[in-house]
Amino acid sequence: MSELDINRLLLQFEKAVREINREEINPKIPELKLEGLNPVVQMVARARARYLKGLFDLSNVLDGELPAPEQIKKLKSLRETYEELVEASKALETAIERGYLDVHA
Repeated sequence: MSELDINRLLLQFEKAVREINREEINPKIPELKLEGLNPVVQMVARARARYLKGLFDLSNVLDGELPAPEQIKKLKSLRETYEELVEASKALETAIERGYLDVHA
């Protein structure tokens, strides 16, 4: 296969990925408007705030001591929630950038 053939194949593959993703994703999510994205942004911000507050709450209660395993477990849960929501919002951003979703300006 020549380099030209490989490039053509890759372009066709990219087009197929874009079309299939749009066909699968777009019908499941209503047309996006800025105000429709605000709840997503607010949810991520709340998760970030809870995670950071958990850290500060620990530091204020422990008086220089290290957290107990159950306290770390709670902080870890807050972090996992925050990180999962960040990843999901990044996936949404990617879907918008790649044209998988209808966007109303």
